[in-house]
Amino acid sequence: MITEDSISDHNEKKPVTEEVSTEKNTETPAENPVEITEENPETSAEVLQETPEHQADVDTQKSAEIPQEKVLSEIDPEKADDGEPHDLHQEDELENVAHLTLPEVLQEMETVINKENAGAYFRNFNQLKEQANHFIHDETEDQKNEFVSAGNPEENFSFHHPMQAKLSSLIHIFREKNDEYAKLQEENHSKNLEERQNIIEQLKNLYTHTEAGTNLFKAIREIKEAWKNAGQVAKSEFKLLNNNYFHHLNQFYQMLDMNKEYMEQEYAHNLEKRLHIIERAKELEKEPAVQKALNELQYLHKLWKEEAEPVAEEFREKTWEEFKELSNKIHERKSELSAQIDQEQQANLEKKNKIIEEIKKLSLPEKEANHNYWQNAIKKIEDLRSEFLKLGSVPRKESNQNWNDFKVNLRNFNTKKNEFYKGLKNSQQTNLEEKLKLIQTAKDNSLSEDWEITVPLFKKLQEDWKKIGHVPRSMTNKVWDEFREACNAFFNNYREKNNAVSDNWKENFKNKKQLLDQLKEITNEEGSIEKIEAIKTSWNNIGKVPREKISINTEFNKTLREKLKLNKIFEFDLKEEGLSENQLTDKARKIKNQIADLEAEIVKMENNLSFFSNSNRENPLLKDTFEKIDDKKAQLEAMKQSLHKILSGENQ
Repeated sequence: MITEDSISDHNEKKPVTEEVSTEKNTETPAENPVEITEENPETSAEVLQETPEHQADVDTQKSAEIPQEKVLSEIDPEKADDGEPHDLHQEDELENVAHLTLPEVLQEMETVINKENAGAYFRNFNQLKEQANHFIHDETEDQKNEFVSAGNPEENFSFHHPMQAKLSSLIHIFREKNDEYAKLQEENHSKNLEERQNIIEQLKNLYTHTEAGTNLFKAIREIKEAWKNAGQVAKSEFKLLNNNYFHHLNQFYQMLDMNKEYMEQEYAHNLEKRLHIIERAKELEKEPAVQKALNELQYLHKLWKEEAEPVAEEFREKTWEEFKELSNKIHERKSELSAQIDQEQQANLEKKNKIIEEIKKLSLPEKEANHNYWQNAIKKIEDLRSEFLKLGSVPRKESNQNWNDFKVNLRNFNTKKNEFYKGLKNSQQTNLEEKLKLIQTAKDNSLSEDWEITVPLFKKLQEDWKKIGHVPRSMTNKVWDEFREACNAFFNNYREKNNAVSDNWKENFKNKKQLLDQLKEITNEEGSIEKIEAIKTSWNNIGKVPREKISINTEFNKTLREKLKLNKIFEFDLKEEGLSENQLTDKARKIKNQIADLEAEIVKMENNLSFFSNSNRENPLLKDTFEKIDDKKAQLEAMKQSLHKILSGENQ
């Protein structure tokens, strides 16, 4: 029964014994809520239990009856302990271990043992041990059935499970750690008992030897706070200690009877707390999550005891009866909890089965799958896997089948994916061999000066290179660098030999200086673009300049960009003649990078449009954005055409 004076420990535990029980936990909640009255001082969130009446002071051994309205339930029932572990959140941590294998169960038992204060997790350990014993028992029965089915006498059967020794070892270790934990608790109980006795002495002194000027309101609040925060004591000490504290607390309040202002202030404050608690209890009555409502109700009772005592006599019974009635109604909803769990598990099963179907579809693409398909599928599979594992439990009878279906379909997907990449790897290896042959041919002819034969040969090698497909990613850069180096070596030698006689670096600098000066004079008038193209072509045809004058190239490129911007034209749109192989390669590389940047920019702008519900051209807010996208797409197409011309040899 629930009373307003005191509430019993909702987490009362089974005693820690030398043997860790292998039997199932037989504790079951009360099927029907117990009637709640004010006459009994101890409650729990589920069953409201009775405690002894308040006793007189230990020192005086008085037995006088204490007025109910003056007695505060200031002690936390969680502070009374019989040496059992107090794992307040252990229920939240207990997981359904039915899906675990025997090795996994043993690993979880080992994890519990390695926890700090392992004895506090005895419920976890017992649950895991129970599951392990079930595994060993079932496997032993299977062995026994096979033995008898083979025609052997049952009395001759003998089997020792290979995991039994490890299980026994874990139980032995946990028993030792449990004993250590119990010893530590006993030491703590002794310290806490001394601390609480000191608090009681302070309380006695407060009303027997109060000094003038003492702030009684502050002093009693500090004592009550210290009592609330003090640690657990042994259960054998709890009752007498609790009643002793209440006795002196009542004596203190009797001493304050003449201080009506203080009492009224205290009563008003506590009444406000009660009303807030009652309002929250009303909300919990309609809370969809029954377990959440029960857990919070438990907290409200604790709050009522700690912060809502005492109140004026005319409100005491009225508020308590209202809160008690709400509490009983919330407890009556326990029957909903099972149905709610079944509903949630069924919903989880449907979601998990849907995920399994999606995995199955990804394993069987309708069209011939390529590299991009499988890469996207891998990402989707990972998301589906994470979503599956995050979902809660499913009905027990469907659990194994659901999990097996999940694993089988994941395995099928990986098989299909691996088959694809195995074939792709073989194709890439063939392409690698062909490119290596081209590299060797280029190296063999890189120093040849038979220009009539080797120049067409190297152009043919470059064309053949473009036609060969992908090679393994790890070799892509390596083979390209080798091929480019061989080709550059040949064409550099070709240009040096052909220009050695006429190449005058100082004269080249003089000519480039003149072209730079001409470029600086260009404006945005009609015909400026043609002038720029002529200057750029002439510049490309001029050879090297002295090393100390090489900065003129940087200055030219900077000036060129300024003039191009002034005339609203891109560099790739310029018509250039007489470009060397290296110059064409560099130009193609620059255009490729510009294309990639522009494509990314277009994708980003289009994605931003998707955030608008009315993302069409008629939307005046998006008109400018659509126009910008169109301009960039047109620019992109022009860049691609320029790149195509370079790659196809039209600019040579």
